Amino acid sequence: MGFADHFPALIVIVLFFAAFFSPLLFRWAEKFSAPFVTAALAAALVMTVTLLVKVQQTGTVLYHMGGWPPPWGIEFKADPLRLYILLIVISVSLWIFVYAVGDLKHELKKEVIGWYYTLYALLVGSMAGMALTNDLFNLFVLMEICAISACAIISIKEDRECFEASFKYLILSAMGTGCFLLGVAMLYMATGYLNYSLLQVELAEALTLYPRNIFAAAALFIVAFGIKAALFPLHVWLPDAHASAPSSSSAMLSGLVIKIYAFTLFLIFYQVFPRELLEIVPLNEIILWLASLGTMFGSIYAMLQTDLKKMLAYSSIGQIGYIFMGIGFNQDLALVGSFYHIMVHAVTKAMLFMVAGVIIYSTGVRQIKDLAGIGRVLPITMLAFTIGSASMIGIPGTGGLISKWYLALGALEIGRPFFVLVILASSLLNAIYYMPIVVNAFMHQEDFKFKAKPVPRFMLVSLVIGMIFIVISGIFSKPVITLLEKSITVLF
Repeated sequence: MGFADHFPALIVIVLFFAAFFSPLLFRWAEKFSAPFVTAALAAALVMTVTLLVKVQQTGTVLYHMGGWPPPWGIEFKADPLRLYILLIVISVSLWIFVYAVGDLKHELKKEVIGWYYTLYALLVGSMAGMALTNDLFNLFVLMEICAISACAIISIKEDRECFEASFKYLILSAMGTGCFLLGVAMLYMATGYLNYSLLQVELAEALTLYPRNIFAAAALFIVAFGIKAALFPLHVWLPDAHASAPSSSSAMLSGLVIKIYAFTLFLIFYQVFPRELLEIVPLNEIILWLASLGTMFGSIYAMLQTDLKKMLAYSSIGQIGYIFMGIGFNQDLALVGSFYHIMVHAVTKAMLFMVAGVIIYSTGVRQIKDLAGIGRVLPITMLAFTIGSASMIGIPGTGGLISKWYLALGALEIGRPFFVLVILASSLLNAIYYMPIVVNAFMHQEDFKFKAKPVPRFMLVSLVIGMIFIVISGIFSKPVITLLEKSITVLF
């Protein structure tokens, strides 16, 4: 095997390696700590791109840890769809980290910043592993690392709100993990396997012998991943966690963490459970209706908020609904829209939380009513908010329109026009709470009432990168759409 053949494992190992050494570097050579983690993320990105090119040329790559094939060893699987998600995770994480290096200096105590870098690298490494793993027990271990790291990057701010939000997240996440582990035990009891591919083969026969085990496992998985991905009505931990955390943590949690759980549920539905199960039990229908309720109620809750970050947090509940809606439709066009929305929302919502972080950094303002006239003081920041809002609504020229368009096409293709109305209604609700902020920021006659200090240049550069990507994803969507169409064809 060549060096490149080990990339599926090395992507995760490099990030965990960076997590281990980051606090040591921060203590002994502080100025090298952030560049070291940045270099690890960049190396993981290069390996991901290389692996994606290879997989497109030669087909799916199966990597066996230590040379042990399943069922005895752990298997990583690199197919186009998994690598697409992995590319989003690594690239968006790198972008957020560049922003975080400047923002953390005023949000955290200096002595914990090195530990934040460790938690950040652990979080990214665990999400990369979740995207690649082809083994349920290995998935459980990576989910635990992801959950603990996510809770820690909230509580590291060390104030009352963060501790309370982190504790709530930890308790609910532990309940989700318990449901997942019980579901895994039921599948293992019925088949004797934990590998995705072997499970799918054996479950086709086990479905007739142990149907209740399989049905119970499916229900437990929906609850487990519904909690972790904040699927309505299992979302109650999200608003406090995302609103109180440091802005870079909010960007990670809303932009990436909840998405990786939605994607993992998709993999389990279509690469573990046999197709016959989806025909017997209306799992897709359950997810579809929960997702639809989420898109509506998430937007309604967001309309009622007075705090900017809490409004963005509730908005994420509505947006994750679009992703689950595509899974619920179980139709190729809708799945393309769902996975395109993962990319667009990861960038857009991360950028919007960065905007909130810049506003707090520069002015200390969090209340929406206090943002009147801020567009004249922070024009680049509020332009980023405007473009991000346009994408959330689905205005032409932004990536948000493309994903909603494909979801609507999928709904019409299977004869469910009602859900097109749901998509349109939720988009209208998005406009109701996003656009007044934009209008007041630029059109308000009176001057902004608060003093603003200069914003570090690379924080503004991060916002500009986000704006450019949102516009490009809305105009030049064809390459990604083609990749997704081929990936979904390979998957099925």
